Amino acid sequence: MTIFSSRRPLLTLLLVACTALTAFSQQQLHIHTHARNASWDFPLTLDSLQEMTLSGDRKALQLHVTGSTTMPFTLTQVDSLTIAQADPLESKDPYQVFQLYIATTDGADITSKDYYKDCFVMVNARGSFSNYSANAQVRGRGNSSFLWYDKKPLRLKLNEKHKVLGLDKAKSWVLLANYRDVTDLMNTYVFETGRWLGLPFTNHTRYVELFVNGDYRGLYQLTEQVQQGKNRVNVSDGRGILITLDVDDGPGESPDALDNCWSKVYRMPLCVKYPDDNHFTANTVDSVRTVFAQLEQAIKDQDYDQVKQLIDVGSFIKYLQLQEYIYNVELSAPRSIYLHKDGDGPWVMGPLWDFDAGYDFDWGDMYHGHTFFSDYRETVMGTNPLKRNGNYNYVPQFFTDLFGCPEFVEQYKAQWASVKDNIVSHGWDECMKYVEQLRQTKAMEREGRRWPLTGKNFETELEKMHQWLMNRADFMTDLIANIPVPDTTKVTDGQLCGTLSVSATMNWNTGYHQAEQIHVDKAKVLELMGLSEGELAEPNVQIIPLNTDGSEGWNGTNGVFGGWFDAEGNPGAYAQGHVYIEVFNDLWNWNCGLEQWRCYDDHHTVVMQIQYPHQGTLKKVNVEVNFTIESYW
Repeated sequence: MTIFSSRRPLLTLLLVACTALTAFSQQQLHIHTHARNASWDFPLTLDSLQEMTLSGDRKALQLHVTGSTTMPFTLTQVDSLTIAQADPLESKDPYQVFQLYIATTDGADITSKDYYKDCFVMVNARGSFSNYSANAQVRGRGNSSFLWYDKKPLRLKLNEKHKVLGLDKAKSWVLLANYRDVTDLMNTYVFETGRWLGLPFTNHTRYVELFVNGDYRGLYQLTEQVQQGKNRVNVSDGRGILITLDVDDGPGESPDALDNCWSKVYRMPLCVKYPDDNHFTANTVDSVRTVFAQLEQAIKDQDYDQVKQLIDVGSFIKYLQLQEYIYNVELSAPRSIYLHKDGDGPWVMGPLWDFDAGYDFDWGDMYHGHTFFSDYRETVMGTNPLKRNGNYNYVPQFFTDLFGCPEFVEQYKAQWASVKDNIVSHGWDECMKYVEQLRQTKAMEREGRRWPLTGKNFETELEKMHQWLMNRADFMTDLIANIPVPDTTKVTDGQLCGTLSVSATMNWNTGYHQAEQIHVDKAKVLELMGLSEGELAEPNVQIIPLNTDGSEGWNGTNGVFGGWFDAEGNPGAYAQGHVYIEVFNDLWNWNCGLEQWRCYDDHHTVVMQIQYPHQGTLKKVNVEVNFTIESYW
């Protein structure tokens, strides 16, 4: 029933509308408007509507709803108001572009990610699912995406659990702005691929065009909030665990938070997402840290039998492969890396989250640029992940130490071989179903006009993305096939073959950023070990920092090998370190540096030991490094 039409006199329209509301209070009011060369239909349950008025300047139609929220609509853009029975039939088409209207109760914009604002929401499901309107709360969300960009991602919290656009009941929802991503598909592609791979609790996508207080905000991706819950990460109340490894949520960036810590073994930033505030006890974080440390230690020890008891290895492999395939450099930080555990069950990787920093994003212009897809041959973990010889050689060894286990490497290779022929097509075919609607509704054209990106075009970027994914899949096939299976032949004896002495001069004023490198003569090392060039397989070389008593120390640096050395020359934690050595991809040229606030000595002598297993004997050569530290003022 049409109760309001732009062809009727204004006062008559309001009189007819208000009279009709009494008779049809259990139905939906539809506000039909036009803006930005498109028609919009916002549905409102009539029992939420208190009255309709005109603004003081008579330019806006104001709908006053429960919760003291006023929803403004520019009067010249209102075409009609109709009342209709909600259609119980649903086409269940998730690929549509839906319409979402948010009105804040105070009428002000959403500028904080720390505090929620009361609001009212209306969702037009366009016949695919049930329409929805109700009171809610809204705030900003995200880290760099909220800080850097004008188009802000949002967190929506309904006052009561409810299905939204066919997705299972919950209170909390996320609106991803995807401002950095011109295609708006980077997260969607990973979500679709993750579900196809069978990774549990993988998010869904619903595209919506968003209005806030009557202002068109463009295209957003509505998806589930990653949280514990029956319809989210379904781990048990009280016995389940959900954590994230994330620099921003960890103790380094959030030192005052009570829900985070450094993990015990690999010292990764760990944040406990569940148990949450409502289930916390005084020792919750310590308890979770201790449980997680069992897995960390098993991985560090390369105790694969124990690892298989503590983690779902299949999810670990699929998760890592998808991170590397998308070239998600956030793995190295780490950021947005979720794991969950149900009671006494194993740890499981996921849910997947946050992939608009992948796809070879150009970080050189991260504040303004939207450049992706330049090179498909870069790696996060490297051609030999055990050695972390990729572009991000400080990726936590939690993700790479298992590549020292032959059985794990073989499983890793077999998993990729089973999906390589379809890894592109399945996710991309699903993405194209969304793209068809984005084109048909002209949503991407409106998005481009609302948020113009100089030199960037949706169709061009779409083709680049597809080509990059295909090239990347072929590259990954070769990469994974050539990951070395480690030689675990037992070494029954150790032989110290000799010592090399090298000197290096460091400038105190330049601290960590020394131009000097430590050069180790490979030919002399081979001579001492009694090996020819052809007998040395570099992937099997280990370089260990030694204590002053000759025992093995540990690597406290970000390098594949290395050590922070204290005043006496013993390797240990950075907090006591004076000088350091880091070895990355080049085994024979080592980086070095010093900590200015602790190192005031003129000289330091430290020892690194090169180890190589050969015919059942672990051959060892000590490299004594004599540092001279000079100061230039």
